[in-house]
Amino acid sequence: MTNHSADYFLTIVVPIFNEEESLPRLVSALQDYKSKASVKLCVLLVNDGSADGSLNLIKQACAQDKDFFYLSLAHRCGLTGALKAGFTHAASPWCGYIDADLQTFPEDFELLLPHVHEAALICGIRAKRHDSWSKKIQSKIANKIRNAVTHDGFSDTNCPLKIIDTKLAKALPLFSGMHRFLPALTLLFGQQVVAVPVRHQERLQGKSKFNLFNRGLSGLCDLFAFIWMRRRFVNPQVGEQNLEQKD
Repeated sequence: MTNHSADYFLTIVVPIFNEEESLPRLVSALQDYKSKASVKLCVLLVNDGSADGSLNLIKQACAQDKDFFYLSLAHRCGLTGALKAGFTHAASPWCGYIDADLQTFPEDFELLLPHVHEAALICGIRAKRHDSWSKKIQSKIANKIRNAVTHDGFSDTNCPLKIIDTKLAKALPLFSGMHRFLPALTLLFGQQVVAVPVRHQERLQGKSKFNLFNRGLSGLCDLFAFIWMRRRFVNPQVGEQNLEQKD
C-alpha cells in the first residue's frame, strides 16, 4: 500500500482535539503557506478523539486538497500520542509540528528549514510570548526546572513549532508527556538540536487544553520519568558486523 507522504520533503503533523472553531482558519493558513513554501510539503491532521465536529471538517479539508491527509485515532491519546502517530505514519524525510490553535505561524517553518543540514531537531523559540501573565509565569518556572535537570540549554521546549528528522522521530520513546522533552531526548540520542526565534500570537478561537494541573503537576511527573529513562538509556554502537556484505 502506497504511503503518499513519501512524495514530499516535509510532513506537517497537526494534533487536533476539539478544535472545530479553529479548523477553518488553520486549514486556510496551512494552504496559504503550502503555496509559497520553499520545499514540497503535505499536511497530516491527526484527530485525537475529538468529540465535536473536528473530524468532519478534517475530512472535508482532505477531500478538497490533495496535499492534506488525516489520521483519526481510535481513542484519545493526548498530544504526545497524536504526535507519535503522525511521526510513525509519515514517510517524508522530515516532519514538522504545529498546534491547531495557530499561536505560531506556518510561514515560520521557513525560518527552521535552512538548518536541516545542521541538526536533527530544529526548534522554534517564542521570541515574544502573547499569553496571559499566569501562563507565562507557569511556563518560565517549568522551563527553568526542566532545564536544571535535563541541561538541554533550551528556554522554551514547549514551543509548538518544530521540524525533526523522521527517522529520529520514529525512534524516540515518546511516552505521554514526552513531547516536552524532545530536545533532551534528541541530545540523549547523540543528535544535534538548533533553536530559532519565531513569532507568537494569542489564541483567537477555541479553548486551551492546558491548565496548571496538566501543565505543572503532570509536567513534574514527566520530569521524574525522564530522569529514570536517562539513567536506564542504552544506545549501543556497532563496531563490526557481517550482516551487510557485498555479493
